[in-house]
Amino acid sequence: MQFCTRVFITLLWVLSLSSTAWAQRPPTRVEFIDRIVAVVNNDIITAFELDERIQLVKRQLENQKITLPPQDILEKQLLERMINEKVQLQFANETGIRVDDAALDQAIARIAEGNRMQLDQLRQALEKDGVSFNKFRENIRNEITLARVKEREADNRVVVTEGELENYFAHQAQQGSDTEYNLAHILIQVPDQANAEKIQARKKIAEQALAELKAGTDFGQVSATFSDAPDALQGGELGWRPASRLPQLFTDTLNAMQPGDVSPLLRSPNGFHLLKLLDKRGRDAVLIVTQTHARHILIKTNEVVSETDAKRRLTELKERLDNGANFAELARLHSEDGSAAKGGDLGWLTPGDTVPDFEHAMDALPLKVVSAPIHTQFGWHLIEVLERRKEDVTQEKQKFRARQEIRERKADEAYQEFVRQLRDRAYVEFKQDDH
Repeated sequence: MQFCTRVFITLLWVLSLSSTAWAQRPPTRVEFIDRIVAVVNNDIITAFELDERIQLVKRQLENQKITLPPQDILEKQLLERMINEKVQLQFANETGIRVDDAALDQAIARIAEGNRMQLDQLRQALEKDGVSFNKFRENIRNEITLARVKEREADNRVVVTEGELENYFAHQAQQGSDTEYNLAHILIQVPDQANAEKIQARKKIAEQALAELKAGTDFGQVSATFSDAPDALQGGELGWRPASRLPQLFTDTLNAMQPGDVSPLLRSPNGFHLLKLLDKRGRDAVLIVTQTHARHILIKTNEVVSETDAKRRLTELKERLDNGANFAELARLHSEDGSAAKGGDLGWLTPGDTVPDFEHAMDALPLKVVSAPIHTQFGWHLIEVLERRKEDVTQEKQKFRARQEIRERKADEAYQEFVRQLRDRAYVEFKQDDH
């Protein structure tokens, strides 16, 4: 079946090429026929799709004031990125990862809200920029799908051991404090099992990029022209990264650099790297926060219990509490989460432990006052704050932060390796002359 599909695709390609011959017939009116630029397993990428992506990225680079790379380089960068996306979307389809319309609608609603727009306003703004709303929906669906692939194949498979935590803090002790680096990065990737000739060819490209940087060319422009990293077209900027989230190869080099410096060429199993240190700072401050001891009653909404019903039930419970009813007893009888058995007691909460809507309402409450019904993504709540305290959570937060940073670094590495393996296994055939 796959072979037949490729034959059919090739036939379409040949027919599209013959449009040049047809154009020589004066009486015939010729229209543009979209052509195939790459075959990816049983799917294709067309010139129209590639051009759409090119125009989008050009607008982004212009907005960031990054000099555009040559057209052929930009096409090659984007086509490779589209191939990587395509093989991941195919994998998602084969393994049952789906984004239903309800989840998609919620995501788009959050995008509109984040831009302080109603949904109709978002649609109008997109159409004004020449973007089809249906196309926008499918792009968001694909982005969510890719995020779910990463979550399942990388994020959820990462385990942080106690030994890794010990090594993390030992490395901190060696440095005196955990340093954060604001840096930009260029990667010239070397494929798995590349021979000596291929490795040397990739090294020459990396050396050319370094030569341009030494000649004063803007790092963002060199990144957009040469880098194979996912952030190449964003100037290669990684933002602030703690030393613990960077490979030791990077940190050993960055320790000796000053802001504005560009590293020599670095070699890792993944390829050749160039770093630019934008800034650095320490992270050893004591962390004092206000903790809140609170309890709540939660009524969840579902197909049977509507938003109105849940709010009405809580309004009735609040009236009973205002008239002297026992909060813990009502929570045990009515609350619909794990805290019900403890009378709704949530214990001591640190900022960030709850969702923002709950935290904002809780922080605004005086002590021993029951809130009006509060809505969050989990349902409707009545909240009561029992006490507050100032607490030094430096050690606790450092351990939590260390675990998160190790997890994120390992997940990033696992995801890059996963995508590279997908790409290596895929059947890819380029249909452009320059490939």
